[in-house]
Amino acid sequence: MLQQYNPKNAEIQVWVNGLCPRQQARVSVFDSVVQGGDAVWEGLRVYKGGIFCLSQHLERLQHSAKALAFAEVPPLEEIKQAIFATLQANGMRDETHIRLTLTRGEKVTSGMDPRLNTRGTTLIVLAEWKPLVYDNERGIRVITSGIQRNSPRYLDSKIHHNNLLNNILAKIQANVAGADAGLMLDDRGFVAELNDTNLFMVQKGQLYTPHADACLHGITRGLVIALGRELGLEVVERNLSLTEFYNADEVFCCGTMGELTPVVEIDGRKIENRSGSRIKDQLHRAFLEKIPALSEPLPF
Repeated sequence: MLQQYNPKNAEIQVWVNGLCPRQQARVSVFDSVVQGGDAVWEGLRVYKGGIFCLSQHLERLQHSAKALAFAEVPPLEEIKQAIFATLQANGMRDETHIRLTLTRGEKVTSGMDPRLNTRGTTLIVLAEWKPLVYDNERGIRVITSGIQRNSPRYLDSKIHHNNLLNNILAKIQANVAGADAGLMLDDRGFVAELNDTNLFMVQKGQLYTPHADACLHGITRGLVIALGRELGLEVVERNLSLTEFYNADEVFCCGTMGELTPVVEIDGRKIENRSGSRIKDQLHRAFLEKIPALSEPLPF
């Protein structure tokens, strides 16, 4: 599923340490995000006048920046005001995706050493008119990628960083295979996540998801776990094999850009719901009901 260009985004205002027109939105060639993918990011969704789970996303952004030893991280309120100003400048109150990026900033000369960053961080707020990425009715087909998800020994998945090459390579493999996404395994061969979203499976009325070791500890993932328990489901986090996913009653992925999306096929094996369960649909309805309460209202 390829995202499409929306002509409404042709004249948007973008925040790059201040508002500027799309055509002038630039970072320096000396910026750390250009030099080494040295940045952290969050994806945010705007629903009917509110930003979904904004506080949780900003907390994760700050935690990631701290883990990477960023200096002079902007205060939360300053980041919020930049987001609000960008949305207001574009008249956006719904059906909007925000790519929020914080880079280590501009270097005084090209190099890897963070001590070359003496000019503070670069904050980017890119807000676009954008529908949900996946078709949550038709679902998606995925293939297992040969690219592993990083383990904490190499690069902790709890740092939501901009170095996404392993995910991109997995997506390339999925594209070549004609699938919608690449399923990534951890370094021991257990299922981790898709190249862009977390995974869940249902078997005999129980909800399962991989440990958040190699996979991202997604905010939507955490909400689905909480909603499952509210609905009285037994929710189990454990190592899960491909074979278990092949034979699950239901499989779905979740994330900010797609909400909850059924996975209908893995490596040519169709997901056959022998039990006739509708747990994904129950969780999705509960998710939609939570959106107003979990969204921070826009101040304009």
